[in-house]
Amino acid sequence: MEAFEGFPEAALDFYDDLETDNTRSFWASNKAVYESAVRAPMVALLAGLEPEFGPGKIYRPYRDVRYAKDKTPYKTQQGGFVATGDSTGWYVQVDARGVTVGAGCYAIAAQPLGKFRDAVVDDRKGRQLEAIVSGLTGSGWQLAGDQLKTTPRGYDAAHPRIALLRHKSIYVSTSYGFAPVIHTGALLDRVAQDWLAARPLLDWLSDNAVS
Repeated sequence: MEAFEGFPEAALDFYDDLETDNTRSFWASNKAVYESAVRAPMVALLAGLEPEFGPGKIYRPYRDVRYAKDKTPYKTQQGGFVATGDSTGWYVQVDARGVTVGAGCYAIAAQPLGKFRDAVVDDRKGRQLEAIVSGLTGSGWQLAGDQLKTTPRGYDAAHPRIALLRHKSIYVSTSYGFAPVIHTGALLDRVAQDWLAARPLLDWLSDNAVS
């Protein structure tokens, strides 16, 4: 396998065009660009990260449109994921807006969700999570995830960590956008550095919510 050398500009151009013409005819005409400029670099990137983080997987480029109102057939981004637990792990994505990385739990099932909320209200564990999130957002990460608009049943609406209690999934992300590094092999080290910075969040989730 070839070493990772960054995502070429053709990868971003491919998704820019796909957003305009999300059709099977466009895909058929440009599949070779997808394979060489998008998929192959993502495979190489995950392979380069594997010694430190474990094996990753590449998401399929096809959308599941069976129950969707939007019937466009192709995803407008290519994601790669390294799992540390159920729906939990490190994420990297390339699309028309550049490269983004993330980490966290992208869907907490019912039973782990109760465990997660109990940990959030626990003074020691909850403060740990609060400190981890504060440290990440303070250094430029964005906190995200599905949240309830109301208070979870059985919990105090006035709890000091009510914002965290409302989460049904929780993850952080940071974008490199069009920074020149995304077109070079140095992106591998940049992703590794940021994934390591987010490891405390994944460790907390592993210890207190998902496994």
